[in-house]
Amino acid sequence: MSPDSQPLPSTQAPITDNDLRRMMRRALRHVAILSVVLAAVLTFAMGWRSGLMFLAGAAISFTGIWEWRGLALAIFARLDIQEHVRPMGRTLVMFFLRLGMAVVILYVSLRCLHGSAYALLAGLGLAILALSFEALRLLRG
Repeated sequence: MSPDSQPLPSTQAPITDNDLRRMMRRALRHVAILSVVLAAVLTFAMGWRSGLMFLAGAAISFTGIWEWRGLALAIFARLDIQEHVRPMGRTLVMFFLRLGMAVVILYVSLRCLHGSAYALLAGLGLAILALSFEALRLLRG
């Protein structure tokens, strides 16, 4: 390997647990704000059933970010060997319970509300949108 092909040293500081905490908190705030605004717009434009389906998807997005945040922070705390660590068993149980509740909410909303499935998908996509925005913001510096 020639000296010219050596990788350049990183000029950015490593991401800390506090950076992750702040990023997830901002993503949760983005999802909450977008949920309220877009649910009102969808309710006005497409009817209350579609607005409610959007809120169901947004609720799943919000709780998904919340649980992933808890799981990531618990794993990082274990890796850093911190003194005050939440029990991993509780974190995993809550994570899988949330997944089960998400399936129930999806089933009930699709089966009973008869609104637009696209509104539900838009609500589910809020988590991806918020996390992508925050990741780009974090990478940009």
